[in-house]
Amino acid sequence: MPERADEGIWKQIAFFLLTLCVLVLCLRLLYPFLFAIVGAVVLAVVTQRPYKWMAQGLKNRNVSALVMVLLVVFSIIVPGFFLAQELGRQLLKLVALLSQGATQDKITDFLIDHPKLVDQIQNMTDGMDMSQAVRSVVVFLGSRLAQLLSQSIVTITQLVIMLFLLFFLYRDRELAMQFVRSVIPLRDDEKNDLLVRCEDTIYATVMGRVAIAGVQGVLSGLGYWVLGVRGAALWGALTAVMAMIPAFGAVLVWAPIAVYLGLSGHWGKAALLAIWGGCVVSLIDNVLYPTLVGTHMRQHTAIILLSILGGVAMFGVTGIILGPLTFTIASALLEIWKRRTQASKVA
Repeated sequence: MPERADEGIWKQIAFFLLTLCVLVLCLRLLYPFLFAIVGAVVLAVVTQRPYKWMAQGLKNRNVSALVMVLLVVFSIIVPGFFLAQELGRQLLKLVALLSQGATQDKITDFLIDHPKLVDQIQNMTDGMDMSQAVRSVVVFLGSRLAQLLSQSIVTITQLVIMLFLLFFLYRDRELAMQFVRSVIPLRDDEKNDLLVRCEDTIYATVMGRVAIAGVQGVLSGLGYWVLGVRGAALWGALTAVMAMIPAFGAVLVWAPIAVYLGLSGHWGKAALLAIWGGCVVSLIDNVLYPTLVGTHMRQHTAIILLSILGGVAMFGVTGIILGPLTFTIASALLEIWKRRTQASKVA
């Protein structure tokens, strides 16, 4: 009997290891499509209410899912494509502006007025082979252009896959939820708590951050417009996109613009933009975040910030969602362990 028991244990261990290996392999196979999968899940969660309303009216799950996917395409993806295209044009205009003689004269005058800065630049470039540096830059830009073209193809592929998955997440949401519940090794009440917290995290991260980023984009765009920055609306939109990273995302846009204004000789405008950006645009995040996001996330602001930054470092753009979601799952599981431990002590 002991030999049979030992044999049964080893079979269980072997079965567990086989299952683990297959699951790791499946995750590895799905990793290249992480952006598409996360994007489809996020869109399905944040548009759940409109889809339910539509499904009740149309009474056909296939038609409802198709119509909702088309609405997502024309309300989110198409405007995002044109926004990215226009931002690219603005960046090209900025490069052309920097290459103009008038701008270069202003930069030259600035360097003449600051000889110490010129000495530091000279010391940095004395040991450089400028011809080799130029060739290296050309090779780098050429490789980046090829990479950009390949990334465009990958992005289109990811979007197609995302919309494909989104259709089935709309149509077969109940089946998907039943499967998820069946593989979670928790009690029904614990499953409900975990899934609700995950849904709240996704909803709060997306909608809360989008709302805050939108406010920061409007405020920064207003500042750019008042100060006469070219393409103020587009730079405001870029500020809103970067503001999805909390705490300092908006700074990555308004600070370089302030520096550019200063180098162009508009030091007064540069100072005003720095004050507006630092005291209004960036600080509004600290005012709105606890109200729109913090209460739903059930996490401290510092933890949320670290989870987003860590998620972006590990997963890229999708880390904005996966980082906080991972911390939420960990927090929920720790609370379940705590409740079970306390219950066992009482018993």
